[in-house]
Amino acid sequence: MAAQIKRRYLRLVRRAYRMLRSPRLKRHPWLLKLLAPIFNRELWHPCRETVASGLGIGLFVAMLPIPGQMVLAAVIAMRLRANVAIAIAACWVTNPGTQLFIMREQELFGKFLHTSVGFPQIPFFSKLEGTPPAILGHEFESMNAGSFITGFLMMGFLCFLLAFPLIYFLSALMPKLLPKTRYQRAKAKVIARQLKKEAQIESD
Repeated sequence: MAAQIKRRYLRLVRRAYRMLRSPRLKRHPWLLKLLAPIFNRELWHPCRETVASGLGIGLFVAMLPIPGQMVLAAVIAMRLRANVAIAIAACWVTNPGTQLFIMREQELFGKFLHTSVGFPQIPFFSKLEGTPPAILGHEFESMNAGSFITGFLMMGFLCFLLAFPLIYFLSALMPKLLPKTRYQRAKAKVIARQLKKEAQIESD
């Protein structure tokens, strides 16, 4: 189980590396300069602290209805020293197949916050309404811009918070695969090397 998770994570890291080294990014020197520190190995090694913050960042960015979510999540993860690969992967919660459905739920969530919780309305945007296009024969009702903005911001914030207890729980279940800190991970590797050397000496 642990070996399978490790293989999938390494595959995810390779895909993220290829995405960040895409020839498209080479057309924008300023973006390459911004992403240069992102290839620091410490930002890719999984541990409880960095994976939790990376997942939280990725889920928050995924809730934002903007293009370039993966690059934005990678930059924020880099600045906050979170796990870059997990932040990028979490952005795929919203994709072309789920985007409109999630946006509809965000608008309903914002409407719930306004009507049931008493969350204040956004002055200008609360007066704007529109109907999104039909997808796969499913027609959507009219959406309020103010409720939508409130919904995706609050949903992103809640997803960010929920990422931490989830990862902390997984870390408690799999402490070797997901240690508490990157320093514990490095210490575990050093101990493993020492034990391997001692085993080789005894066998000789």
